[in-house]
Amino acid sequence: MPELIPFDEITHLFTDFEHTAWRLETQRGYASDRRGPKWQRWQAGEDIANEPFDSWRQSIRAQTSTGKRFERVRLVDDPPTEGQRFLLASGLGNVAAGEDIRNMYRADAVRLGLPEFDFWLFDSRTVVKFLFDGDGETSGVYVLEDAESVVHACQVRDAAWHHAVPTREFQAQVPSAG
Repeated sequence: MPELIPFDEITHLFTDFEHTAWRLETQRGYASDRRGPKWQRWQAGEDIANEPFDSWRQSIRAQTSTGKRFERVRLVDDPPTEGQRFLLASGLGNVAAGEDIRNMYRADAVRLGLPEFDFWLFDSRTVVKFLFDGDGETSGVYVLEDAESVVHACQVRDAAWHHAVPTREFQAQVPSAG
């Protein structure tokens, strides 16, 4: 396994990729979400999907306007955790910016043999595998470019994408998503 590096060292990949940035999200909640001001607004009952674009959404809009694709599949428990309800509530804002987010229940992901770790796959060439601590805090990432890791990530992407449901449709199935 390569060296664990800080996430900040790979942020250039979000603009340097040529075609597709794809993510699998497996965590039941993320510390970075709970620390952010959007979390408090959501807990206060505010609509966080339709607020002005933040820097992430602005970047998505800029990248997708050039023909690049941002895609992700989020695993969701049944019933969804608080962190997953937050992501469902905010997801449509990312979709409005140009990101294609789909969701699938964790039980379906287990049946498909999907991994239990988060990763980004850039241009079917570079895998950025996350390491989280028990509180959902990012400890760092591994950058993998070996054939075995990349092919496995591509297979996971294809299986997850085939079985996942677009965010708007999935939200309609989960009454507590808003």
